[in-house]
Amino acid sequence: MHILLTGGTGLIGKALCQFWQQQGHQLTVWSRRPAEVRKVCGDGVRGIAKLAELDGQAVDAVVNLAGAPIADRPWTRKRRLLLWESRIGLTEQLLAWLERQTQRPRVLLSGSAVGWYGDGGERELDEGQQPVKDDFASHLCQAWEETAQRAEPLGMRVVLLRTGLVLSANGGFVKRMLPPFRCGLGGPIGNGRQWMPWVHIDDQIAAIDFLLNHSEARGPYNLCAPAPVRNREFAKTLGKVLHRPALLPLPALPLRIVLGEMSDLLLGGQRTRPARLHEAGFVFRFTELHDALGNVLASSSK
Repeated sequence: MHILLTGGTGLIGKALCQFWQQQGHQLTVWSRRPAEVRKVCGDGVRGIAKLAELDGQAVDAVVNLAGAPIADRPWTRKRRLLLWESRIGLTEQLLAWLERQTQRPRVLLSGSAVGWYGDGGERELDEGQQPVKDDFASHLCQAWEETAQRAEPLGMRVVLLRTGLVLSANGGFVKRMLPPFRCGLGGPIGNGRQWMPWVHIDDQIAAIDFLLNHSEARGPYNLCAPAPVRNREFAKTLGKVLHRPALLPLPALPLRIVLGEMSDLLLGGQRTRPARLHEAGFVFRFTELHDALGNVLASSSK
């Protein structure tokens, strides 16, 4: 199968390239730095600067994961525009190219996040729920999904990947949390009651591959483990796995002052369930946070 990826040099994209190369798929990554793709994603992965380089070539599937990191810096007006353009703008470019093709891919898997629901408080959220709070992150995800769904009239099956917090040894939020926790300076954020929908990177990759090959899969899927935890439980478990105390809270007020609206990503959360994945028959390998963090940290020490 020939798979075109955007965001192929990111945390999830790199893991997908490694996984699909082992399965013998042909992989092309659309990137701003195509010369670096082979080095980052693997020798067998082709990097392209423009989609026109694929004109006339058969592509079986598109996996659209590109997007500037949402939690790297405060949401100034300039940053919001970048976050929007790197998701919605890029997806619109992808759709324009797909419209021009006489032979189109069968399926589009497009990135999204559990932030689509907004801060859900105590509500259990499955894919049948509507957004609970229409904040910037939620609005961004909604627009991203709506743009991707425009591929359906082109005859493509569209799957929307509402990803949770990905646990990986190779990057992401766990890597950013490790330094203070390893020094015994970690702890809950705010009151620690907010829900954290997590997923191990291996389950994330397996779920995407499952949805790629499941011909009946379409629409939104929550890509998160069956048992989300509260932030204070996450901090306690991470401390336990590291054999460190995790008692120092990070107060909400300084976060709100420094980060503004972006602090909602840390102080809010989603109690999401992977209902549609379960219904489709997908089986998670990691369902307990302690086991998932232990596996990730063991991998990081190798």
